This record gives sequence, structure tokens and C-alpha cells, in this order.
Amino acid sequence: MKYIDITYRYGADDSPPRERPVTAAAAKHRLDTGNRDFAALLADLDGRSGTARRVIRVDPSELGILPSGVAVPAQKPYAAILGCADARVPIELVFNEGPNDLFVVRVAGNTLGDDVRGSLNYALEHLGGSLRLIVVLGHSACGAVSAAVDVFLDPAAYLSLAPKHTVRALVDRLLVVVHACARRMEEALGADVVRQSGYREALIETSVVTNAALAAHTLQRETGGGMADGVRATYGVYVLSDRTIWAPRYGGDEVIGLAAPPVNQQEFINFCAAVIRSQRITALLTT
Repeated sequence: MKYIDITYRYGADDSPPRERPVTAAAAKHRLDTGNRDFAALLADLDGRSGTARRVIRVDPSELGILPSGVAVPAQKPYAAILGCADARVPIELVFNEGPNDLFVVRVAGNTLGDDVRGSLNYALEHLGGSLRLIVVLGHSACGAVSAAVDVFLDPAAYLSLAPKHTVRALVDRLLVVVHACARRMEEALGADVVRQSGYREALIETSVVTNAALAAHTLQRETGGGMADGVRATYGVYVLSDRTIWAPRYGGDEVIGLAAPPVNQQEFINFCAAVIRSQRITALLTT
């Protein structure tokens, strides 16, 4: 038998809770470390029986367990996460975090609609005392991106979306990214790439990571390039099969862990090349 035991623990005799990161780099490091710990926890059970255990220490004050007469706890997240609504991506668990650590906004396809922008702007304007990082987190096999790819591959499928205004608006936002990714794949790999057995899956995953990087770039630009009080934007893709964060980037072989988005057109061109030539996309094309 296999068991996973994740415990949120607090107590007067426990060690003090972790201090929040005070820089964007420290926040990114903590999230990357938390994800590696989470992925390793589940990997420990691969091919064998037993129990994988993880204890996440929680400050009781973050849960409102306070002495009589003390005010309710204030929000003090160190990172804001824009993630997909997909139920297979439990964001606090993915990053090994507890209550009041993350300000989480979730919407299908992790797209930047007005409500999402409003929520993130609220975090920037009102939670700046603790907030250090904004993360745009896509995930593999995203249903929203898959729908946009299927419409791109078979435009007649768009007709079924005609009466579904909200779904159509979501697909419309993603189609721009899908078109750009398909064009870059043909330029880099040749026109025959569309005939490869895994083209659809490779286009989905290329679009997922490009959508996340573009959203992170947009958030960075919309707040003046550097964001208030040293807050930075990053992107990544949660891979459902191995629970790691995948974020290919130009200029090196590193693909695991959150990454800063490209900052200009040339960097986006280099980023797209790195994604298309990555081991993950290459493997998907031939599956």
C-alpha cells in the first residue's frame, strides 16, 4: 500500500514559523524549493509501498487562533500566484505552503482578464508590505489551451462556440498565442512539423508555457517594468506527470524552476527557440 501524509502543524512547543522572504529572489527560491520538496515527496513512492510524510509548520495566528481581544490576522502573502482553475493543480500544496503565504488568483487558462488584473492590482496596492513576487503558473494538458489549439487546427470547431460567449472570449485570448507558437514551430522545424504524430500535444505545451511567459511579461510592463517595492514577475508550468515546475529559458540548459519572463522582442524570439528545441517538446513531437 502507498500513503501520503501531509500535515499542517502548529503548537506552543513547536519551532517558530518560517520568516517570509524579503526579496523577490528569496521568494522565488522558497517557491522553487517548496515545489522540489513536494515533487520529491510523491516521487519517493514511485515503484514501492510505504508512507511519504511532510510536515508544514503553521503559525496559529495565520488561522485566526489568537488570544482573546486580538484583531483578526492581516493578509501577509509573500507571493501572488495567477494559476489555472484546473482542480489538478492545488497551488499551496504544489509549493509546500500554508495559509496566508500565497495570494492565489485562479481562472481557466490563467489569462489576464479585467477581474484578474483587478485582483493582482489589489495585491500590489494593499499587500506591498509582504508581497515580493508575482507568478503566472500554467500547467501541462491545460483544457483551455487545448480548446484553442483544437479550434486553430479545425476552424470549423469554432462554430460550436458561437452561443457560448464567455468560453469564446477565453478561447479568443488564447488563439493569439497558439497562432504565434504554430508559426514559430514551422519556422524552426519546417512545414512538415504539422504532420508529426505529436504535433497537437507539442503545440499545446508550447502554447501553455508561452502564454504564461507572455502574461508575466505583461504584468511586469504594466506596473512600470520593475513593479512597486521590488516586486518581480516570473512564470512556470506545473507538469502533472512529475509535479515539477517546467520553465525553459534562453541561454542555458536549466528548465526546472520558475523563470523571469523575456523583456523585449529579441528575448521573446530567443525564448520561443529555447521552448521549441527543449527536450520536452522534442519528445512530444515524436510520441
